[in-house]
Amino acid sequence: MSKSTSPPQAEPAPLAELRAPTGTPTRRLQPPVIFAYVDAVARHGSIRKAAEALHIASSALNRRILDLEEQLGSKLFERLPRGVRATAAGELFLAYVRRSLKELRLVEAEIDGLRALVRGQVRIAVAESVTGRLLPDAIRKYQEQHPGIGFSITVEGPKALELALFRDDIDLILTHEEPEDARVAVLAAAVQPLCALVAPDHPLAGHQELRLRDCVQYPLAMPDHTLAARALLESALERASVVFEPAIVSNSIETTKVFARTSRGVCFSFRIGGQPDVSGLVTIPLQDPGLADARLHLACRRGRVLPVAAAAFAQQLTELFETL
Repeated sequence: MSKSTSPPQAEPAPLAELRAPTGTPTRRLQPPVIFAYVDAVARHGSIRKAAEALHIASSALNRRILDLEEQLGSKLFERLPRGVRATAAGELFLAYVRRSLKELRLVEAEIDGLRALVRGQVRIAVAESVTGRLLPDAIRKYQEQHPGIGFSITVEGPKALELALFRDDIDLILTHEEPEDARVAVLAAAVQPLCALVAPDHPLAGHQELRLRDCVQYPLAMPDHTLAARALLESALERASVVFEPAIVSNSIETTKVFARTSRGVCFSFRIGGQPDVSGLVTIPLQDPGLADARLHLACRRGRVLPVAAAAFAQQLTELFETL
């Protein structure tokens, strides 16, 4: 499958909310007006005084209270010579009003917490290759600024990643297979070459670069067909008229690395962020067409507005991709 080398399209709407000016006052959530009216009348013990505090005509306030009483079928206030007093029904309704107002403020505080990234969760599904350094390092950096944000991480092959995205089971994906489905929006992409990995004492370890034909004579560990690397390798092998007879095939990159390390073999994985491989293997870029310019894609479901925590993490990854 050919890989586009053009820069990713302009970022879609899910990240736009992060561009909003900071420091803008947040409007408070407003309860039903009648709640404020009933509460004011009860606190002041007088419709006239409550109307003055609310800056409305006392006749208008009295009419609103009478309308509410008619709807409820019960008097809320007993009219006295020098004011009003809540009836038993009024006390019940007042308790509901004040409980609702309190809960509204709690919800407002929780929403403010999300907006300020005080709490929340980022759900991300990824290719196994990014779990060694790139993703853990990015999460550590993010949580240094936002320690209340948790992460749910799923490792899958490219097709399963997209399916999870379409079901909204996750917020973001990191995949090596260029998304072709119109329902997927690519937020960022970075070149991450496919490499051969060998033990430090392997005969190929001293090479600065390799081609697939250089690996044929050694025991080979291949990714299976659920992984993006397999399709890239097969296309490159066909172009080079090279045939691989792998010793093992696995959907676990870690399994192939263990094989390479213990059997003087060769396995294949993407070079993520230019970092050394955490397994201690030597990473050697492959120069075959289609392998040196392989890409890592950050994507979400097109048209979806990401949760604030996920959108902020996507923005951080986008900035990271620009440096890779």
